[in-house]
Amino acid sequence: MDYQTLTVAVDGRIAHVTLNRPGLRNAFNEQSIAELALAFDELGRHELVRAIVLQANGPAFCAGADLNWMKKMAGYSDSENRADAMLLADMLRTIYLCPKPVVARVQGDCYAGGMGLVAACDMAVSVDTASFCLSEVKLGLIPATISPYVIKAMGESAARRYFLTAERFDAREAHRIGFVHEVVAADALDARVAALAEALANNSPNAVREAKKLVREIAGQPVTEGLLEDTAGRIAAIRASLEGREGVASFLEKRRPSWLD
Repeated sequence: MDYQTLTVAVDGRIAHVTLNRPGLRNAFNEQSIAELALAFDELGRHELVRAIVLQANGPAFCAGADLNWMKKMAGYSDSENRADAMLLADMLRTIYLCPKPVVARVQGDCYAGGMGLVAACDMAVSVDTASFCLSEVKLGLIPATISPYVIKAMGESAARRYFLTAERFDAREAHRIGFVHEVVAADALDARVAALAEALANNSPNAVREAKKLVREIAGQPVTEGLLEDTAGRIAAIRASLEGREGVASFLEKRRPSWLD
């Protein structure tokens, strides 16, 4: 695929998806949304890929929506606005549901819809100089499409504040509220992201996929008899799986599991 707004590279077991509109602070439009959805759909089905890094070129990670795209939206009908919003919603869902684990490498400022991109990933590492902002209400809008992911990432209390105030906040605050998992200096960012991606790639691909699904489906559920039966069934199934048996055997036999060969 010849992408115009991003680059996709697969190096061994790790893929890198790079937002590549640095002159526009990697703001997205219809094309970049479609390309991101396609890239993550294809990488999710790629047999060799075990982890994906979402990153960006230039000083900003993502400034949200492209201004020219916003100008076009101003003249849309209600049905056109709904269809346009669903394209973004579908793209974010594709990243969120991607069977491969996704690490966001946040090297610069992350605003509005860009925060939705980060929140849809499984984990995020930010440079300590990055700023974050949910700026929609300043424009008379609301962060509706990104809200399922951003609220999960930062929690309801923090979302209530930053959705309503549109304040900018720094990386340390993003870490404090749980929006990003780690904050590092610029010269440590690549090494930390690479270490996370390598750790993901070294684990059982099937177990990683099922563990990601486990968190998504179990979080927030009450502890009922049905939930106990569900989780018992999941562990029983994975113990009996090929990788489950191989993982336990390789541990007991003190050898590398076959998925690392």
